[in-house]
Amino acid sequence: MARPIAEEDLFAEGEEKPLDPAAEKVRRKLVRFMIVNLGLLFLALMVVIGALVYKARNAPGAGPTPAGDVQAPAGAPLSGDIVLPVGARVVSQSLSGNRLSIDAELAGGGRAIFVYDIAERRMIGQFAIRNK
Repeated sequence: MARPIAEEDLFAEGEEKPLDPAAEKVRRKLVRFMIVNLGLLFLALMVVIGALVYKARNAPGAGPTPAGDVQAPAGAPLSGDIVLPVGARVVSQSLSGNRLSIDAELAGGGRAIFVYDIAERRMIGQFAIRNK
């Protein structure tokens, strides 16, 4: 006697059972949600790549070095004279880039700050320190 063909045997060969209508509706919504999100992700990636290309094309080229940079010969230290008023005594100094700030006590007992530009090799500022 032949065995009756069960429904499970029909779908065992690679075909899937059809989903009930509620599960099919949820699956369709999930697939649509996934497609929309992947599309947005792809669009955002294209915007980022476009921005990088735009920045790379419009970036300013490496021009000549600015005039403020000190070009010292290799192996030789910079040297020069900084002229302060007669009788001035250096209290402290500070270097920032090519600018040297010198705090000095003057001969008359006052104090002043002198700003020297190393690249231009000249004094560019003098500020008296006074009490109010």
